[in-house]
Amino acid sequence: MRRWTLVGAAAVVALLLLAVALVRWGPGGGSPEAEPTPSPKPTAVEELSAAEVYQTVAPSIVIVERLAAGDRVEGTGTGVVASDTGVILTALHVVKGGSAVRVTFADGTRSAATVEASDPENDIAALSVASLPTVLVPATIGNSGRLAVGDTVVAVGNQLGMTSSATSGVVSGLDRAASGNDGTRLAGLIQFDAAVNPGSSGGPLVNTRGETVGIVVALANPTSAGTFIGIGFAVPIGTALGGGPGSEDGPQR
Repeated sequence: MRRWTLVGAAAVVALLLLAVALVRWGPGGGSPEAEPTPSPKPTAVEELSAAEVYQTVAPSIVIVERLAAGDRVEGTGTGVVASDTGVILTALHVVKGGSAVRVTFADGTRSAATVEASDPENDIAALSVASLPTVLVPATIGNSGRLAVGDTVVAVGNQLGMTSSATSGVVSGLDRAASGNDGTRLAGLIQFDAAVNPGSSGGPLVNTRGETVGIVVALANPTSAGTFIGIGFAVPIGTALGGGPGSEDGPQR
């Protein structure tokens, strides 16, 4: 009787262990199922709204005026402060041929400007100024090599005399070619559909991080009307700064 009790108890324990194994491993036997491992979450990149992009870059926008004799304004465009020393990037055709250049900063400060460097092949000019505003706000320079077709972009400029106007759209194509205002063939351009018009030239093309990734230089103009039909072009910021299309190197570094 005593022996039977011990054997019976052992059988009960064995059955309990088997039940635990079945619950833990499942009815298929063999090895236990692997615990599910959560996938690592991608690092979120904060994107700004078009309004926030504008607020970020607006303090860096300047009006660029090409002056004739007697300080008569004969052409107007846009520029962007690209360094903490006050270097301004603009389109070369905005300032080419004038007897003098004048810029007006976002805070209203006016100054004479000089073309310090130019790149006719890419329609880019770098300006230095005689007087800087009390508070200088250079634009944040991005990497145009990271742009992809479909990315949201914002163009800010003084189109048709409407100062510091913002329009938004997307990157429509990369490595495009187009003819500049003087017939110069420009290559390696960013194509976009944010509205630009005369006066926009030299302004920044900005991504959703608030980084300047291009300088607006042209719009498609098949009818010679000079108004926007949905295709604008910008020189990649790396090219504008002389470091190559995808470079972030610039005068501020």
